[in-house]
Amino acid sequence: MSKCPIRFFNTTGPCNPDKHYMLPPANRLQGAQLHRYVRDELYWSLHAPRQTGKTTFLQSWTKDLNDTGKYAACCVTIEIGQGATLEMGMPAICSTIRKIADDSHLPVPETNEVNPLTMCNSLLTDWAAKTAPKPLVVLFDEVDVLEGETMISFLRQLRSGFSDRGVGKFPVSIALVGMHDLKDWLISVKNGKMVNPGSPFNIKERSVTISNFVKEDIGDLFAQRTEETSQQIEPAALDYVWEQSKGQPWIVNNLFKRATMEILDEEDYQTVTLAHIQQAREQMIPDRETHLEALSFRLKDPNIRYVMETLITGNIDMDLANSDAFRQCLDLGLVANKDGEVSIVNPIYREVLAREISYGAQIMMPNLAFRWQKSDGTLDMDALLKEFQKFWRKHSEVWESKSDHTEAFPHLLLMAFLRRITNGEGRIDREYAAGRGRLDLSVEYANKEYIIEVKLVHDYDTLKEVKEEGIEQIISYRGKFDKTIPCFLVIFDRRSVGKKLPWEERISWNVEGDVTVIGC
Repeated sequence: MSKCPIRFFNTTGPCNPDKHYMLPPANRLQGAQLHRYVRDELYWSLHAPRQTGKTTFLQSWTKDLNDTGKYAACCVTIEIGQGATLEMGMPAICSTIRKIADDSHLPVPETNEVNPLTMCNSLLTDWAAKTAPKPLVVLFDEVDVLEGETMISFLRQLRSGFSDRGVGKFPVSIALVGMHDLKDWLISVKNGKMVNPGSPFNIKERSVTISNFVKEDIGDLFAQRTEETSQQIEPAALDYVWEQSKGQPWIVNNLFKRATMEILDEEDYQTVTLAHIQQAREQMIPDRETHLEALSFRLKDPNIRYVMETLITGNIDMDLANSDAFRQCLDLGLVANKDGEVSIVNPIYREVLAREISYGAQIMMPNLAFRWQKSDGTLDMDALLKEFQKFWRKHSEVWESKSDHTEAFPHLLLMAFLRRITNGEGRIDREYAAGRGRLDLSVEYANKEYIIEVKLVHDYDTLKEVKEEGIEQIISYRGKFDKTIPCFLVIFDRRSVGKKLPWEERISWNVEGDVTVIGC
């Protein structure tokens, strides 16, 4: 065992096997036949969410190809063209190609072409000639940041060289890499209209993606640290990492890194326990590192906001899975469609997105100056929810008129209200998915748990049916935990007739069996 580990869990960028614990991302490519793409001179695309291993794979495969001595391969990131016009973007892309070729100790291409519509084609043609007799393979990363005519021209110039591709003529194989599938790039640059199948890039062999880790991968990743330092990890801790991450590589590495270098001292090789990983999770979410901060940014997109609202309310939208908004969320790695249920892809994303979407209401929430703790320090949930009823009665109509999330507004306001109480001292776990018709909240405070289920009554519902369904659902949900946990069913009457009732009739508090039913 070395005194100081040579490597660490990576959360900041492409992996370096000399510095980081890592699993070969090529093993997670779905539908790829790498040997064919080079052997048969094919063009292809790779799309996957951020920080899943795309760039690490590109760098690794580039090295593998060059190490054979048979190819001249280069990975070129063209992010410099983001938001640029054709006249500015294409020269910048060509300059990047030349610089990266030089940095990679490959022949540096030249071109005298000044027309941005043919400049890149000319440069790649010269590059292929200079790498001969080795065939040229180019992997273009961050392609989907290009926009409008810059994107269209870039793809057309690759297509025009495709028919002449070959040693000394044009790159024999090109990969286009980004977060989105190629067809989605083309739709976006055509203002949402489907692109003519023959234009501008109908030469792609296929689209490939990189999957998240499977459960066994998580154990294999930590096993590298065990081999290097003899540090062990409890099986329950590994299970929790899988449960919270569903294999998302950045989350897995972040939990491991925090547990081994922050929760424990980096030279303390005692066994990593479930409690260490849980503590790492509780630190990670509010720290809002770049990866999680990017989720918050995504919510500014109306399409993504609509999908999130549908999931939070549990509404049934028959067209959701076929919508561009849903495909966008899939490409970004935000949602999953498992066994016909559309949901947020993992509990940590679910928590971060729910916090972000209710953040505006939370920061505007006034100081909660009422008794909400019992003498033993536990929550007085009855007092807390009765106070919420008062708050709902006093503020909901004005606040809802200013909200961007009308359908999900009751859920968001209740979550914001609870967060003001539990922030820093308790935990709220949320469970929501399209078609569930409810939001389930598990609140933990002072080592005691509470379950809250939120349901809406619409014009097509009856209050009696919603209440009966809600009681059945919350009892079923509680069965996952402890049958003695207190349960609260909060029902918001969103019917047009319900909104006309006086508040004295809309606000109610009843106990049905061991479930407290709260009307708002």
